[in-house]
Amino acid sequence: MEKITEKLLLERGSPKTNKLEQIKTLNLSKLGLKSQDLPVRLLSRLRYLERWDLSGNRLQELPKNLELPALRYLDLSDNQLEDVTALESLSNLEELKMEDNLYITVSDNYKLMVLLPKLRIHNGKDVSTTANHLRYVYTQNLRTRIIAVWEKSFCLPDPITAEKMSALEKNFVNTARQQVKFGPSSVSDFTKWRVENIAKEYLRSLSDPKKEPESKESTDVKENCVVLTPIKRKQTAPVDTSIRLTPRKILRTDLPASPVEASPRKSSLRKLQTLTQTSAVRMSPRKISQPPSTPTRGQTRPETPRRGAAKVRQTKEDDGAQKKQKNRTDADMLSTMNSSSKTQPVCLKPLHVLQCHSKQDSSEDFSTQLWACAFQPMPDFNGMGGGSRLVATCGGDSLCVIDCETGLVMKKYKVPGEEFFSLAWSTVLMSRGGGASAQHCSVLAAGGKRGLVKLIHPRNNVAYGEFRASRKALSVLRFNHHQGSFLFTGSYDNKIVMWDIGGVDSQYNYKVVQLLVLDISATPLHICLPPTSPSSHLLTACEDGLHCYNTQLGTNNTTKKRSEEMEITFPIYKKEDNYHDYHTIDGLSFLTDDIVASKNYMHGSIYLWSWSRTKAQRPDKKDGTVCAVVLAELQWANTEIPYLALNTCPGQAYIVCGDDKGRLWTYHVNDLQKNSFQTGKPILPTEVLEWPTPVRKGLGQVKGPCINSVAMDPELHYLVALSDKNMVIVWKRETSS
Repeated sequence: MEKITEKLLLERGSPKTNKLEQIKTLNLSKLGLKSQDLPVRLLSRLRYLERWDLSGNRLQELPKNLELPALRYLDLSDNQLEDVTALESLSNLEELKMEDNLYITVSDNYKLMVLLPKLRIHNGKDVSTTANHLRYVYTQNLRTRIIAVWEKSFCLPDPITAEKMSALEKNFVNTARQQVKFGPSSVSDFTKWRVENIAKEYLRSLSDPKKEPESKESTDVKENCVVLTPIKRKQTAPVDTSIRLTPRKILRTDLPASPVEASPRKSSLRKLQTLTQTSAVRMSPRKISQPPSTPTRGQTRPETPRRGAAKVRQTKEDDGAQKKQKNRTDADMLSTMNSSSKTQPVCLKPLHVLQCHSKQDSSEDFSTQLWACAFQPMPDFNGMGGGSRLVATCGGDSLCVIDCETGLVMKKYKVPGEEFFSLAWSTVLMSRGGGASAQHCSVLAAGGKRGLVKLIHPRNNVAYGEFRASRKALSVLRFNHHQGSFLFTGSYDNKIVMWDIGGVDSQYNYKVVQLLVLDISATPLHICLPPTSPSSHLLTACEDGLHCYNTQLGTNNTTKKRSEEMEITFPIYKKEDNYHDYHTIDGLSFLTDDIVASKNYMHGSIYLWSWSRTKAQRPDKKDGTVCAVVLAELQWANTEIPYLALNTCPGQAYIVCGDDKGRLWTYHVNDLQKNSFQTGKPILPTEVLEWPTPVRKGLGQVKGPCINSVAMDPELHYLVALSDKNMVIVWKRETSS
């Protein structure tokens, strides 16, 4: 049923009349209206409407081509507006109110002053001086620079054809957007938008001199193309394959270059060493007994035999009959999951290879390590994982938000001297004051070498806060998605801390409270919260094993400090000796509410095990250990490179883990066969995606790097892999014909 009818307009309009054409003032405030509720044809009959109140609704934009020639005053405050370009048709507007629209930026306000040539009052303030400067002085400066770009590098085709002009316009506009730099960085989005429109007008004036340049601005503006830092796109050499090794890179121009420092995670760049039988050194990613001032990941160390066969705590099966019964139970458990899931194996093809975290913005940087990536959750998404095609990545001194479809870096946040190791998305409430209802907004938390957590609202291009989580570097961040403001931080001082970052108000005021401290026996590498009990249990994969903690808040647990509830052990521990230590767990993720995928360093396999059945066991009285109830073992790569993290896509029943040759090992759990469990043989991957071998002109093929991290959106439309050579690889799912 339509919300806006002729009867409603007559009731809420004044003066009272029976003709829409005679209404001069209209109040449609607080009706819960959305953009689709505004009928253009009906509203366009309000030819003499002068004042219109639409405040307190849920509008994201006004309908395009809405013509109200007499409209002088418009109140759009307390809505959800995201785009202002549709207001262009209200060319006679003189006063506009836009307060309490969370997603309207300074750049949007500047756009309004150009789009509305008669606008004088904005949010109760006289903006005539600023508006005139933007319309004339600022515009003329941009036009002069755009003409210089044209005269230096472009000319009209001969003969002029529509196809050639279309290609020329695209090339010219892109070049102008990249090269024309003017005005403050805080309004770089406005500048790029204005440059694009002026460039198109100028080209039209050259190709058709008799035609006056259009005064209207293009409405083809993407709100998400605003970035967190002043940017310029840097082009790279073309590639010889369908994969582009393009920086698509947001370069920073106003900050000093980052100091060249060794990565606190991986100063040795994970040099692979060949071990002989007589060598006293064994590969272990753990820290040395006397650690340096900053932790190093991937560093080899002289190893003393901490753990031998005597410390293996595995429970032996009594006899072969019990073993067969266990295999049948495990197979039945996974086959139940298979039958309940109707997903099919997917076909993934490489789409983009990007360099967007380079030191000093150099396209020759193939050493910056990228450590973490995660898809942005949808506004109403309340589960684990992502929900959009926007993925956040971190490495070096920067964070990037990338559009997986286009390969464009939409936002970039840079902190010279920092090295980011982890990030996490969540959804918190943003209050708007004045009795307006709070709104959900996606925020990004990131941390690394400095021990600081940065809080960012990417959509509004605001890095709104930071707090110190540790005096040592941060290794991992994880939000509790059932309580979006609860954040866990793991650090190199062997602690996991639970924080409540709260919500924010319209001025980005916030408050952080420490809720809980967990003392860990080694550096935490991954944190997982069981989907069925995210507020009471926490699993952490560490350099010395997998540990479980009780994180329940309440009257029974008033102390802030907690000790571990139990340690979970694995069958591979039985094979430990003086030269092999398998206790480092460098991959951990839930595949279902109960099934967990984990990876032991140097094992060459991935375990699938049951959380509920493992937790149900009684821990050993002496050392508090329980043996993981392993359901299956997946064959993986044989490598001595640590910290190659796996990830899962529960909605599509997929597990993915990269290796040290740029390959991605993918496992579709529906494909697992019962007889594999019964024979005890590792299960082969569904598919191994080979390194796409991008080619840089003049430099040959880029060899496969180590894949440090992977992420998938919930529907597995995109798979993103991060390498230790400053490359983000985006794979896309091919739709079946």
